[in-house]
Amino acid sequence: MTELARVLYGREDIHRRVDELGRTITGDYVGREPVLISVLKGGTVFLADLMRQIALPLETHLMAISPYGGHEVSLGRVRILLDVEIDLTDRDVVLVEDIVDTGLTLSYLLSILRSRNPASLEVCTLLDRSIRRIVPLTPRYVGFDCPDHFVVGYGLDFEQRYRNLADILEITDTDALKADPDALLPHLAVPA
Repeated sequence: MTELARVLYGREDIHRRVDELGRTITGDYVGREPVLISVLKGGTVFLADLMRQIALPLETHLMAISPYGGHEVSLGRVRILLDVEIDLTDRDVVLVEDIVDTGLTLSYLLSILRSRNPASLEVCTLLDRSIRRIVPLTPRYVGFDCPDHFVVGYGLDFEQRYRNLADILEITDTDALKADPDALLPHLAVPA
């Protein structure tokens, strides 16, 4: 029997890296009030921790999107189900993502946000799976470079489950997880 999952990024490493990103963003936006925008659902865990590490006045807003045609893998075009309800004109916007993969969806979202005339627009992602990039883009703020493996935890899910894992797990046997979706339950235990 093969191992189903292994810790790719532990909670301590995640916490340390989020602190570093928050300090960097604080330094880059001194004297300004950035608007942090995250996409539901995966980015919310990262957003919540990141915004507490930014020592500036800021606003947070959420978007929800759905791929056109119900494709499991995004082809880049999305429907906006929940949009930002503020005027972004002349605002400093940071799009906060849990993971950037091919870049197709992110590129589409950035084009939508650029059309709203922000003063600046940057991307902060916890995980950058640059090896799969199709669209030439580079996030300004990156937590970790992610290998080309399926990952769950810290906002990332498997069939809407396991977003609440404190660690990010690399799934080494996706077929076994599909056969037994409860297999990762022991990882939910809080250490003593």
